[in-house]
Amino acid sequence: MVTLKGKQIYLRALEQKDLDFLYELENDTDVWEVSGTIAPYSKDVLQLYLDSAHRDIFDVKQLRLVICNLQHKAIGLIDIFDFEPNHKRAGIGIIILDTAQRNKGVGSEAITLLYNYVFDVLGLRQVYANILEDNLASMHLFKKLGFVEVGVKKDWVRVKNSFKNEVLLQKINN
Repeated sequence: MVTLKGKQIYLRALEQKDLDFLYELENDTDVWEVSGTIAPYSKDVLQLYLDSAHRDIFDVKQLRLVICNLQHKAIGLIDIFDFEPNHKRAGIGIIILDTAQRNKGVGSEAITLLYNYVFDVLGLRQVYANILEDNLASMHLFKKLGFVEVGVKKDWVRVKNSFKNEVLLQKINN
């Protein structure tokens, strides 16, 4: 049986009460490099996003879940994106907004819960993550969880006046 609850955290669907949390996260310029964001989001735009968050993953090809601690506080987001049921694969991404919650096993637990869900419930064969080469914490996290580096996209992400390489990591469910 798949559960979306771990020892420290649980994953849940987006809710209307998440508007302020989304607003804070999406407008945090420190995470724009990772998320690909280049402009702030208004609360109105984020409300429209929340209003459509109920749509089926098979329809919109993505699913965003909120990472909550056991005190029910939203601390991050974890995403399934580029969902390809025919090819049985999807990308995953994670962000823990509260830096005090990082390096405490929260990311490991959230990713493990998510890939168990995509393998056991959605029937996928593989998941992948795209990580900037200099994001050593994320590289370590995903490799620790059995993701394997399968390629490097050279000069893939423009940051100010330079470019960074992005590493492709993959986990296959055998």
